[in-house]
This record gives sequence, C-alpha cells and structure tokens, in this order.
Amino acid sequence: MPPAAILDVDGTLVDTNYHHTIAWYRAFRQHDVVLPIWRVHRHIGMGGDQLVKALGGEQLETEKGDDIRAAESVLYRELMSEVEPLEGAHELIEDLKERGHAVILASSAKPHEVEHYLDLLDARERVDDWTTSGDVQATKPEPDLVLAAVEKAGGGDAVMVGDSTWDCEAAKRAGLDTIAVLTGGFSDAELRAAGALVVYSSIEELRESLGETPLAAS
Repeated sequence: MPPAAILDVDGTLVDTNYHHTIAWYRAFRQHDVVLPIWRVHRHIGMGGDQLVKALGGEQLETEKGDDIRAAESVLYRELMSEVEPLEGAHELIEDLKERGHAVILASSAKPHEVEHYLDLLDARERVDDWTTSGDVQATKPEPDLVLAAVEKAGGGDAVMVGDSTWDCEAAKRAGLDTIAVLTGGFSDAELRAAGALVVYSSIEELRESLGETPLAAS
C-alpha cells in the first residue's frame, strides 16, 4: 500500500494564511497589544492554543489569551467569505486517491472552519477523513494532530504535505517526512530548515512531480 497522504489545509489547500494574519493582528490590537504583522505571519500554522504565548509571552497568555482567541475567531469569520481554494487543491486530492493513497485532511482549524473548507474543496466524499482542533489537546507544532491524522488513516506509513514551518516541525516530531509548498508565505530555506525533504512552489508543481516525491514510496 502507498503511504497515507496527510494534507494540511490552511495555506496548503485553501488560501487563508494572510486572512489569519490580519485577524490575529486585529485581535491582539483589540486587547492593546500591537505587533508587527510580519511577526504574526511567521506564527501562522501554529495552533491558536500556542500562538498567543509564542507572540506575547506567558503573562499575556494568562491574562488575555482566551479573550484574544475569541476575538480572532470572530474577526476571521468575517473574512472567511473571501477565502478560495488554491489552484490544483481539489485535483491533488483526486490524484492521490487515484494513486491509491488514503487521504486525511490534518487541520488544526475550528470545526466550523473545517466544515467550510470541506465545502470549498468539494472534499467530503473524496477524502477518507479529517481532523479539527477539537481532536487533540495541543495543536502544531506539537505532533498530536499529525498522529491523530495517521490514526484516522489506519496507521502505517504516511507523508505530510504542508506549507508552514509548524507543519514541518509537527510532522518531524511525529516521525513523518514532509513535502512542503510555498503557498503559505514561508521560504524554501525556512521550510527545509524545519524539516521539509522537498519544497514545491505550488500545488500544481507538486501534482506534476508526485511520482518523484516521498509519496511515491511503497
């Protein structure tokens, strides 16, 4: 059997990273914390349970973490209608299924966000399963979400496809190889330093090279 394909969603299949960046920036600002937007972006892909502390420190997490997360949820919901699938995302899922891979969407997004993405990608009947933030206690860069996705695939060999350094780190901690794409706004060098074996400019470029990637291993 070919390895299971564990696909990140935000920034990999749907073009959300900069929407999330703006939502987090505004959520922090509502609570009197003004951060450079570039710093916020460098943390997109990290779960919200980790992000406030990583950007603002332990005291901010303790005092305002839940309020900032609640604000981000509202602010991002207002931007969700602008989100579109990335070119080739739907076709990538079809390609992988045709090649015999189990396909699991490994998202740390909130359940209602994942439901929206499933509709955008027309993926409900095509993928084997999916995760949400509700499936684990700790999200990326902790490995829990990746391990949960592998379990949903039935265990065995699996390969991660992601767009952020946090995807690469979580997969590495879970013992998986990672194929990365540049669609999340992280550089080739950053992704490789975080553990990606190979980096593609887009989903379409990845599709053209599927037979040469770790997903081709049996």
